[in-house]
Amino acid sequence: MGFTLVKTLVSALIITMVSEVAKRSPAFAALIASLPLVSVLGMIWIYQETHDIPRIAEHSQATFWFVLPSLPMFLILPAMLRHGMGFYLALAINCAITALLYLAMVKAGAYFGVKF
Repeated sequence: MGFTLVKTLVSALIITMVSEVAKRSPAFAALIASLPLVSVLGMIWIYQETHDIPRIAEHSQATFWFVLPSLPMFLILPAMLRHGMGFYLALAINCAITALLYLAMVKAGAYFGVKF
């Protein structure tokens, strides 16, 4: 229970830090957000709890493949916003696009023998 609380607090701290830094410097906040902090922390926590190296390797490889379908959001969303689309509508559309791209990645991965 204590370790779960630590994980929750660290995660909340990262999100809060990004949103606070973004008020002063959107680019620096984007840099912080783009760091693989969640993945690195996840791997550390998996190791601390299980010492399961194959699981960490599998997690790391799957993370690589699942980052790819999330990248278009960071180009499509600003384009929509710059063309006057409302924030929540643009965000919802981008979330839907990203979900479809995740599904496509799972199907493509299965076709090419990538294990998730």
